[in-house]
Amino acid sequence: MKKISFSIQILIASALGILAGMIFGEGMGNVSFLGTIFLRLIQMSVVLLVMSAIIESVGSIEPADLGKIGIKALVLFVVTTVISAVMGVFMVNIIKPGVGITGVLPGKYEGQIFSISIPQLITEFFPKNVMQSMVEGNMVQVIVFSIFFGLAISLTRHSEGSKRVYALVVDFGKVIMEIIKIVMRFAPIGVFALLGSITGTIGIGVIVPLVKFLAATFITCLAVLVFNLGIVSAYARVNPIKVLYKLKNTIIVSIATTSSAISLPVQMEDCEKKLGISPRISRLVNSLAMSLNSDGLAVTIAISCLMIAQFYGIELNLQQQIVLVAVSTLSTLGNLLVPGGALVAVSIALNMTGLPLEGIALIAGVDWFAGIARTFLNVVDDVLCTFFIAVSEKEFDRDIFDRNT
Repeated sequence: MKKISFSIQILIASALGILAGMIFGEGMGNVSFLGTIFLRLIQMSVVLLVMSAIIESVGSIEPADLGKIGIKALVLFVVTTVISAVMGVFMVNIIKPGVGITGVLPGKYEGQIFSISIPQLITEFFPKNVMQSMVEGNMVQVIVFSIFFGLAISLTRHSEGSKRVYALVVDFGKVIMEIIKIVMRFAPIGVFALLGSITGTIGIGVIVPLVKFLAATFITCLAVLVFNLGIVSAYARVNPIKVLYKLKNTIIVSIATTSSAISLPVQMEDCEKKLGISPRISRLVNSLAMSLNSDGLAVTIAISCLMIAQFYGIELNLQQQIVLVAVSTLSTLGNLLVPGGALVAVSIALNMTGLPLEGIALIAGVDWFAGIARTFLNVVDDVLCTFFIAVSEKEFDRDIFDRNT
């Protein structure tokens, strides 16, 4: 199995799970405990993983870069991520990938679904005791504390104490990341058990939400891309088709590898040598964006959570869907560069909202396909944010852009 890629392992496990569910029916419920163990193992380290990832990302920013450019970048990241989550929620309400599946009745899920007003939501962002937030698994408060912690490290980064603390956080994060990697090795078994149990209860109809999920993901990612590309191109007064053409190498690498990290060097080269963005802006904003700006992941989280709610017959009102947009935005912070990182991010969002974690089996089998659209949008939107800031800072060389078009 080590010679088979993680994505292929998940695809095989999903196919076998669906097949086993069709053959053995409800008897597959006897192995569902394996899926439950897998879900618990993911939850086991998720608080520490999120804390270390965000502290490392924010703490790595140079104090000098926390000025105008840094603020512009962070604001753009938040705006584009929120837009992506909103479009994801909107698309799910149109396509309804989780609706109409027999065997899952409204009211069957007995967990506690989030119910909170917007003022309460804003208040609840801020922890009064971070240890209590960690124990209760309140991820929003953990994320806010981690941002402040990382910011404090950045502002005091030249002191020996802060350097030691930051190095400790980085090393601690590597250990936690290794735990997640170990846990994800058991993902095929967990997905097989969960999807087999669901298929055994529902039948072959379980394939319907998977196809609709992919359709919603690809359509939403394309819509977000067109919207952002149109705005940035209009602001820079350039042809949007030319922008995409000049990014063809970045796009090819992102689709072929489904990895933002691998795409980063090619992305920077295209920004500097083809779009005409100054190296100073390109290297700073693209590097920040890889960890802090994940529009494709926001689309995936929003669509996944709402689809899972529909699948289990859980009605979410407008206010709860607005909260889901905020949760989707927060869950993208500290982009997890591990196999199955999107599944971990979705599980974080499900924890925040109280939606059934078992629903993650629905998206696990097709996550590799969703990852193509997700990474493509992540990478291109990172470039568009960088392009926007370069133009606003007058560090865009139009001569380079116009050359060899």
